[in-house]
Amino acid sequence: MIIDSADLDAKSAYKLLIGSVIPRPIAWVSTLSTEGVGNLAPISFFTVVGRKPPRISLSFQPRSDGATLKDSFVNIRDTGEFVTNMATLPQIEGLNRSAFEFEPDVDEFDAVGLGKVPSEAVRPPRIKGAPIAFECTVEHIFSSPDGLNNAVWGNVVRFYVRDDLYVDGRIDFGAIAPVGRLAAEYTLVDNAFETPLDAEVIQERASRRMVRLDHKDTYYSPIDTPAWSPAGSTTTLD
Repeated sequence: MIIDSADLDAKSAYKLLIGSVIPRPIAWVSTLSTEGVGNLAPISFFTVVGRKPPRISLSFQPRSDGATLKDSFVNIRDTGEFVTNMATLPQIEGLNRSAFEFEPDVDEFDAVGLGKVPSEAVRPPRIKGAPIAFECTVEHIFSSPDGLNNAVWGNVVRFYVRDDLYVDGRIDFGAIAPVGRLAAEYTLVDNAFETPLDAEVIQERASRRMVRLDHKDTYYSPIDTPAWSPAGSTTTLD
């Protein structure tokens, strides 16, 4: 099937993008408003863009109403600081709940039941229990003509790495249980390999569907439910 992107509205294009660019790492972003209210947001349009200085990027869409900026972006824009925390399986429920669109005056750490840990170089706190976190300051913000879609480049000014994960200057990622994003669902990263692989392993793995850890139907997708929106956030809190 060939699809002309000019024929797609934003929602339709978003469905194709998030179902095709997989798995996506999740930046679990913690910010503070100018009034000091804590905010949390899982951002899966996230990647590394530089190493000296170490630099990451985050892309923000508007809230589910399509016309209002997300609180996390407003906080980053207004304060110039944020923290990206690593998303892992032990905190998956808190991560998922933090995707809900709370009102700006709600401290989301309290709302989803997560603790705060003071950062070293920026005002926003780290998420207690997150094994790795980047304390960041804004380098540049790129905005769409309508101002509703924004990309942030942030410089990492401090790395927090849990002591047991720091091995001779590298990360022992095999001990982390990181989670990533598929379309509107999560995936657990629980294997690693180098090539070449045995042909039997490739054949066996490539010819089967992913295993669902939640026991839902094979073809289930949250995209088909009323709770999903093309904002990357949820409008109902389970």
